[in-house]
Formats: sequence, structure tokens, C-alpha cells
Amino acid sequence: MNRALRKEEALGEMIEAADVLPVRNESPVSEETVSETSENTPEVIAENLVSEEAASGAVEAAGEAAAGDLATEAVAAEEAAPLAGQAEVGINIEHLRMAEALLFAASEPLSEEALKVSLPEGANVEGIIAELQTIYEKRGVTLVHVAEKWQFRTAPDLAFLLRKEKPEQKKLSRAAIETLAIIAYHQPVTRAEVEDIRGVMLSKGTLDTLMEVGWIKIRGRKRTPGRPVTYGTTEAFLVQFGLENIGHLPGMDELKAAGFLEAIPPSGLDIPSPSDQLAADEDPYEGPEGSDLATGGADPFIPGSSAE
Repeated sequence: MNRALRKEEALGEMIEAADVLPVRNESPVSEETVSETSENTPEVIAENLVSEEAASGAVEAAGEAAAGDLATEAVAAEEAAPLAGQAEVGINIEHLRMAEALLFAASEPLSEEALKVSLPEGANVEGIIAELQTIYEKRGVTLVHVAEKWQFRTAPDLAFLLRKEKPEQKKLSRAAIETLAIIAYHQPVTRAEVEDIRGVMLSKGTLDTLMEVGWIKIRGRKRTPGRPVTYGTTEAFLVQFGLENIGHLPGMDELKAAGFLEAIPPSGLDIPSPSDQLAADEDPYEGPEGSDLATGGADPFIPGSSAE
């Protein structure tokens, strides 16, 4: 009986133990599933990203290095191209530099014979000239062939940079100087009055020249038949001769001291008093200052007018 009780107790303990133990899933798991699960962990993913970035950086560095090498090779090839071309045609670099210096320093064009005399014996002058033409083809100065000789000259498209405007000096004729003096001292004065004072006819271009220089102008019209124009000096005249105003023209004493008048002038000689103001018998001028008016031509604004 005791033995039976012991069996029942042992059986009960086994049942209780079976209820406490966890149930195991006995379904088979393949090695590939375990491997994929382990590869998808955060640590593995971070390691993979780091590896990919390192590999990408290495590729970029290799690409940049290759590009730099190619650029260096291209520059070296470009720099070496002229030298290679010179070597092919048999041009000595030192001869080229010497010819360049000779042509640059020469004040006149140099012939090929002159270059041959100055360069070392055996220098390829024809090849050197051709090479210099190629080198300077697109520069600010070019090597040009003039009068069977060679010379460096400014490129034609840059000539405007060296153009300089210089005023042209004109020498007045004696008639123009006398006319200017008469107009300065007797203004307002007409062409006929100038001719009367000088005693000779006034040539057509004399007044034109003085007006072109800017020393005289048409200032008005005289109230006489024909209404002739009157002439006077300009501000440019005062500036040219350093006069404050027309009243500061040299007087009798100054003209004697300068030798323009005799010590004892002829009787009746008097120095007139010029004025910038309109005279009592003068009207202001209204109309274009044309060359025809300057030389006493007909006035197109007055019917029937004629030259003086």
C-alpha cells in the first residue's frame, strides 16, 4: 500500500512539473533565416553604412586624383606643344629668344639678312620668323612684314588705344593779323570799313579763318542801306591774348614802346576806343552765323540784300 501511495505522489509531481515547464516550438528554423535576422540588427546596419561611406569616399578620392593627373598632363602637353613644334622644325629656343629681342628693340624694320648677321651661325631664320608670327598672332603686338622686312607693330584692332588728338597749329597770314587788329580796335566794324582802313580788298577766306579760330564773331547789323553785318572779338580772343576786357588793348604808349608805332606818329593818328556794347547805329544780330555772312555775302533773310 505504501508503495502504491509513493507511485501516486511521484505521478502527481511529474504532472505539476509538466504544467510549469514552457512549451517549446519545435518548428525547424533554417540557417538562412537566422542569418537574415542577425544581419538586420541595428549594429550590423550601422557597420554596413560606415563601410559603404568609406568605400564611396575612396572612389571619389580616386576619381579626383585621376582628374588631377589628367589636368596636369594636359597642361604639360600644352606647354610642351610649342617646344615640340619648334624641335620638329629645328628651331633653337635661344635663337628664338634672341631674334625676339632684336625685333623688339629695333627702331626700324629688320630684314632676314640683318637677323642672320646678328644670330649665331646656322640659325633657322625663316622658321624663327614663322614661329614668332604664330606666337604673336593673337596678342597686343604682331609681327608684320613691311617693305620686305619684319617689325613688331600694335595689333590693328587696338590702334584706337594709341590714337591721340593734337590741336593743329595754324599760322595766320599777314592779312589776317591786320584784319584782326582792325576789328579789335574798331569794333563794331563792317567788312567795307575794314577794307577802307587797310586800303585793299579783303579776300574771302580771311574773315572765315578768323571766325574758324574763334577770335571774331558777327555781333550785329549797322543801320545803313543794305544792313551790313558788323564784326567784333570774342571771349576766346581775350583769353588768347590775356586781356581782362576789350578796353585793356594796348594804347598809344604801349604800341610805341613795343615798336609798332614811330616815336612821332603821323598827325591825326588816333587810337579808337573799342566797346563790347552795341553802337548807337547798330542793331543786335539775329540769324545764323554762316560763312556767307562772315565774308560779306548776301543775307538770305532780307530780300534784295547783296554783298558789301
